[in-house]
Amino acid sequence: MNRILFLLALIAMTSCKETPKSENAESKVPEENVSEKEKMYPENVNAIFEAHGGLKAWQSKRTLSYTMLKPDGNETQTIDLLTRKERIATPDFAMGYDGKDFWLADEKKAYKGDPIFYHNLMFYFYAMPFVLADDGINYGETEKLEFEGKAYPGIRISYDDGVGVSSKDEYFLHYDAATNQMAWLGYTVTYRSGEKSDNVKWIQYNDWHELNGLVLPKSMTWHKVEDRKPMGAASTRNFDNVDLTDAPRPASFYEAPANAKMLTKE
Repeated sequence: MNRILFLLALIAMTSCKETPKSENAESKVPEENVSEKEKMYPENVNAIFEAHGGLKAWQSKRTLSYTMLKPDGNETQTIDLLTRKERIATPDFAMGYDGKDFWLADEKKAYKGDPIFYHNLMFYFYAMPFVLADDGINYGETEKLEFEGKAYPGIRISYDDGVGVSSKDEYFLHYDAATNQMAWLGYTVTYRSGEKSDNVKWIQYNDWHELNGLVLPKSMTWHKVEDRKPMGAASTRNFDNVDLTDAPRPASFYEAPANAKMLTKE
């Protein structure tokens, strides 16, 4: 009998010692995967995204195309929003980026600019404010912009070294405090110079339309500048046939045609 009682007591003691281990195991249930957390943006940047339809809605799209109306021939640009591949077509020339190489098809020698600098240039202006969610961007403060008696709060945008074609460029996004919609974009150009610039150019955004739930510009107006501030309107770029879809174009769409010249960065 004593032996049986001893065994029962031993079992009870063992059970008591193992109970805390069981509780500890349950308390260490794996937490939700936090490595996929959505990137955090400043509160005013998030508010601007929302005023234009939301970053999530934008990031669900894959292909953007639009036509810029020009007196010497309309220009159609198509961009893969994930890879930033691009194809630009005009009556006289075409150019593009296939994800690796830049190319120019211009047998008439009609294009007088720098195709590599031009890559995604107008797209970047057009796709504001959503391109400000790109990696390698830093957000800071800038003074309010005063124009025709109204003050527009602003956000200063800079880039990590090596980001994009010209990482020393700066942008100054100003928005309507009542609606949070983008109203102005100031920008500097430092391409090839390697030095920051104090020469700020200004674009006014006041002509919007809604497409697939996203608020995009119908036109953009460049302004004359005096003492780094926008003055009267200088020129307006109009956009037509805007298309924003979930599906990517085939890789061949962005490839160079047989008569194209391949380009390299200098």
